[in-house]
Amino acid sequence: MHDLDKALADIVAIRSQIARDTAFRGLGSATLAATGLLALTTASGQALWLGEPTGRPILFFGLWIATALAAAGLIGVEMVRRSRRLHSGLADAMVWNAIEGFLPAVGAGACLALVLGRFAPDQIWMLPGLWQVLVGLGLFASARILPRAVQGAGAWYLLAGLAVLAMGSESHALSPWLMGLPFAVGQGWLAVIMHGAGGRDGDF
Repeated sequence: MHDLDKALADIVAIRSQIARDTAFRGLGSATLAATGLLALTTASGQALWLGEPTGRPILFFGLWIATALAAAGLIGVEMVRRSRRLHSGLADAMVWNAIEGFLPAVGAGACLALVLGRFAPDQIWMLPGLWQVLVGLGLFASARILPRAVQGAGAWYLLAGLAVLAMGSESHALSPWLMGLPFAVGQGWLAVIMHGAGGRDGDF
């Protein structure tokens, strides 16, 4: 029984190693482009109907958090669907590896929002830029299983986040466009990368 347990453990370890060394093809270009369009739509809606968002940060960030959850849901469903078709028996491990690269960035983003909202509400204007920096770092962390060109999109998010922080440092104002445009461009860039890498297969 001990030998059987060891053999099963070895098989699991081998499958995990193969999954870590295999290029992930679970991201579809159409879905990524749709999330960029979703960010642009949210920014447009806030610019038209929200007015001056600085005085209503809860509504401003609430809409963006809802947008992020919707985008994550779209990407998650597509990841599972494509992985089961393209990665077969390694699908679960491949999806987990892809998620694992972004978990620290997601956790850090949530903690930053909670800490700034609770202890430094006057500095909450920094969140859009900080979130963009974290997305860039998440892409860099995931580059080992994604096309190398993804690092370019990661650099875009990093530089865009720093630029947003610099532009907002004087007025401390919240801007739908400083939140939406970097994400729209970044997701569009990712869509082009995945399209070129074969990520269009099986898209909607």
